[in-house]
Amino acid sequence: MARELEYLDSEQVERFLEQGYIVIKHAFSLEKANEWTKELWLRLGADPNDKSTWKTLKERTHLPWKKREKVETLAPTAWAAIKDLLGGEDRINSEASSWGDSFIVNVGTEELEDCKKHVAPQDLDNWHVDGDFFVHFLDSPEQALLVIPIYSHIEPQGGGTIIAPEGIDIIAKYLASHPEGVLPTGLSFTPSTSKYTNKEEDPGYISFLREIKKCHKFVEMTGEPGDVILLHPLMLHSASKNYLRIPRVITNPPVGLKSPFVFHRENSDDYSIVERKTLRALGKDRLDFKISTDRRQITPARVLAEQKMLQEEKRLKEAATQMVS
Repeated sequence: MARELEYLDSEQVERFLEQGYIVIKHAFSLEKANEWTKELWLRLGADPNDKSTWKTLKERTHLPWKKREKVETLAPTAWAAIKDLLGGEDRINSEASSWGDSFIVNVGTEELEDCKKHVAPQDLDNWHVDGDFFVHFLDSPEQALLVIPIYSHIEPQGGGTIIAPEGIDIIAKYLASHPEGVLPTGLSFTPSTSKYTNKEEDPGYISFLREIKKCHKFVEMTGEPGDVILLHPLMLHSASKNYLRIPRVITNPPVGLKSPFVFHRENSDDYSIVERKTLRALGKDRLDFKISTDRRQITPARVLAEQKMLQEEKRLKEAATQMVS
């Protein structure tokens, strides 16, 4: 018997199976969003009401996390939907399923604000699959969903994430053909066993910027503070350009599983919705997938950058405290 769903209705399930994503409206309160972002501009070292102070910021700034909260208390409806998509709470690694204040802030640039010709989605230069901290396999448990909690109003052309639902098929078929696992190598994957000095010479190398040219449907992720977008973990996506220069604030925390996904369950009712979507992307009812190398974690370069940023945030906070006193 199929597991009874706690939150999702049949329409939402079918939308996920067709498009690879769903939106949970008002998954956490505006008050909670404001509470979490109350020190955002102090951390950025800029004034939200004075664009001249934004010149010190990058187009997109990735802040390290300073506090975390379990999803089940921060956004209960999103947590219920996550459980539905992944086959129940007993499959989820609760220790790897909390959200932090590692905000991604997109303020655009002066040039973009004055720009008359907008970049087409397939020409964006940031297409990728999340998960820079592990070797990727088709069944990897480290990133079981791509999650986007929204902490600001995001309007069209306001820097919302762009997704390519057709990309799930491309990435799923690629990973199914690489049981040795692949390394996240920038905007690309390279087989973990590659011996090539130049990764692009490896026959198993895949460039996301090239693959995105095969896609024709793109969706811009807009929303309000408190909305949460839940996407298939193999979704190709990209940061977009913020032409409005209204600060866009999101995070993208992973949700982990206790064990890898399974694509050859005895009872088809036991497949999670995410597993069903992966099989649909492969055009299969089941797949006896087995990895041929060890699973392992990677220390991404961003970790060092985040540690440096934390030190700078501490300095800014101390300086602000001294000014008040």
